[in-house]
Amino acid sequence: MPTYSVGQRLRSAVSGVEAIVVRVPSGDVTITCAGAPMLSPDDEPDGSLPPADPAQRHTLLGKRYLDADSDLEMLCVAAGPGEIAVDGRTLTIKTAQPLPASD
Repeated sequence: MPTYSVGQRLRSAVSGVEAIVVRVPSGDVTITCAGAPMLSPDDEPDGSLPPADPAQRHTLLGKRYLDADSDLEMLCVAAGPGEIAVDGRTLTIKTAQPLPASD
């Protein structure tokens, strides 16, 4: 299984989705997008996988995605079709923290 580090950029093999690892997972995991393993920016897809269906749910630009089971957190830097998942679990959009009340 691949190892991930904070700041590592990953891209989808089947769509235009790109994301940066913000918090590394607590164990060995496989990160996928639209069902295909995500690649480092230097890796070229082998072409054996079909492109992601544009009708799929999209990963949204600028959103942070979180997996509570593995503590993985990712920031989407290029949007596109397909959802990011870790070990088959779809990541959820991290909600904003409310600001404290001011006096």
